[in-house]
Amino acid sequence: MNDAVRIPRPLRSGDVVAVVAPSSGVRPAMHERLDASLAVLRDQGLVVREGRSLRRQIKGASASGRERAAELMEVLLDPEVAAVVPPWGGELAIEVLEFLDFERLAAASPKWFSGFSDLSTVQVPLLLRAGWASLHGPNLMQLWDPALDAVSARIFDLWRGPGEWRQPAGPTTVARCMDGVDEPVAIEGRLIGGCLDSLSRLAGTPFGDLAAWRARLTGDRPIVFLEIAELPPFEVARALRGLRLAGWFDDAAGVVFGRSAVAPEIASAGDFTEFDAIQRALGDLPCPVLLDLDIGHVAPQWSIVQGARSTIAVSDNKAELIQHLA
Repeated sequence: MNDAVRIPRPLRSGDVVAVVAPSSGVRPAMHERLDASLAVLRDQGLVVREGRSLRRQIKGASASGRERAAELMEVLLDPEVAAVVPPWGGELAIEVLEFLDFERLAAASPKWFSGFSDLSTVQVPLLLRAGWASLHGPNLMQLWDPALDAVSARIFDLWRGPGEWRQPAGPTTVARCMDGVDEPVAIEGRLIGGCLDSLSRLAGTPFGDLAAWRARLTGDRPIVFLEIAELPPFEVARALRGLRLAGWFDDAAGVVFGRSAVAPEIASAGDFTEFDAIQRALGDLPCPVLLDLDIGHVAPQWSIVQGARSTIAVSDNKAELIQHLA
């Protein structure tokens, strides 16, 4: 296995899953939904261990950055814990990064860290600095829903890998190339990315040094995947330009975007749209740029393993993700 990417072992019945809140916790009004979500884990044969800060929320986070980081380190290094599954994202995961000991994590066996949105703020440094693959997919608090779509529900299968995982896009997904070309396209490389709103803040920091990680890959190129949660168009343009200046798209095999979750009232700024922002920042890249894939805040949602050797193929506006988890 490439030493820049270490994939955790598959989950088995009886494994302990730690549910902690490195970003937002869960207020009492949402505890019933949390309990239903925890029951889903137990139904999968997993043993749930709740974190100290899980059921609280104070000034935008479950605890201080230092407290959240200490709890996260504790479960990431605990040999009895096989996976760490936060309830959801939030706003302030970036506050934990300076308190995480990535040298210790690099020396430890990786385990699944699962979720998306603000959690990609932790997932990307885990990969870049410790070599840990993690799972960018539906958050725990989505899993209770009996109407969870079939694409998003594949997360349960992927946790139990390894092997080759094929995930067709949802039946209503209409994937497209930014340049408007309708010819089939296939991108091969190692996946890395997440929520643009939060990841763009890592550009130029020790926690977002994609260039150093790319240099450790043997024969592979990055596929950068991104999704936009709340940024208006000019912020999208600035965020992408910042990542580009930090080298995130240098030698990329491709850049792929999920469907935007931005509210219609802020999705355009006069004659400047989100599409204009992406095209302006990335339109001259020599690699394919794909849009509207099953990534992020708008269901259905692929389960994407950060760092996995993968192929994303699009033909006739239909997309498929193939990941190799050996």
